[in-house]
Amino acid sequence: MMKQIFDQMPELSVIVPVYNSANIFPELYQRLIAVLEPAFPAFEIITVLDGCRDGSFDVISEKARKDPRLKVIEFSRNFGHQAALTAGLDHARGRWVAIIDDDLEDPPEMLPEFVAKAREGFDVVYGLRRKRKRSLVYRVLYRLFYRVSGMLMDIDIPNDAGDFCVMSARVREILTEMPESNRYLRGLRAWSGFKQIGVEYERSKRFSDESGYSLGKYFQLAFNGIFSFSYLPLKYVTVFGLVIAVISLEQIGQIIYRKLSGEFEDVPGWAYLAVAVLFLSGVQLLAVGIIGEYIARIYDEVKRRPKYIVKTKMNVKGKPLDESDWR
Repeated sequence: MMKQIFDQMPELSVIVPVYNSANIFPELYQRLIAVLEPAFPAFEIITVLDGCRDGSFDVISEKARKDPRLKVIEFSRNFGHQAALTAGLDHARGRWVAIIDDDLEDPPEMLPEFVAKAREGFDVVYGLRRKRKRSLVYRVLYRLFYRVSGMLMDIDIPNDAGDFCVMSARVREILTEMPESNRYLRGLRAWSGFKQIGVEYERSKRFSDESGYSLGKYFQLAFNGIFSFSYLPLKYVTVFGLVIAVISLEQIGQIIYRKLSGEFEDVPGWAYLAVAVLFLSGVQLLAVGIIGEYIARIYDEVKRRPKYIVKTKMNVKGKPLDESDWR
């Protein structure tokens, strides 16, 4: 019975979140097919169209009509990159599940190497970017984010590890059972535990010069990563507030001493007071903002709205397997 299921089900599911990639997808599809056909007897490519405004659906659906291995899931609107990955995981049926972006920065040719490494006993094999072919501003921001997040997060997320990976069916099952709305997949992947390893690769230049991810979306993703996996920002603000309180008490002591000793004229005047008030006001607003980030996420979770809404499906059949089906 299990052998029959194995024969019918794909050995590898490749999840591709798509956003305005009508000019990119034909190249991505061609390279995926060239890589997957010799390496896997059965596979599927799950494309999740995240509110595309170009001809992506027409381009991909035309290929899906000719190739049943190509699955199409179209959202009713743009729900975001992490929601698209979640939808792909919800529908993946393979023994191994791969994630790759649609911009061809991550080479599809690495997937057989990832799976080979996974077969050695690893539940997650993720890509480590050795070199990025992006502008200096983006490279600095990427580097800054990973270093800062390492100090703020309670989990260990490897530096320069993105969503590009291969995971086992049991990790996929665990990720789909996590109910949170503000998702940071690489953080959830690390939080799940199991045996994980990174494989270095060099990122290619974007096939298209225009990115679907704006700078604002990168910051939003970074905030989701930090505020979803750590209470340290609140602790840091508390400690900072305590330090300011101690300094303030020391200054009060100086003022009292100078008043009693007759040196009151040496006490700084309005400029000192103005700087102190502005500084403390900034600290208070920062603290309120950090608390607000946590409250906003609580608000999203309490609403319990679906993470995405599917408008159209093509070639999507059957129920995803869980780990027991592959034992």
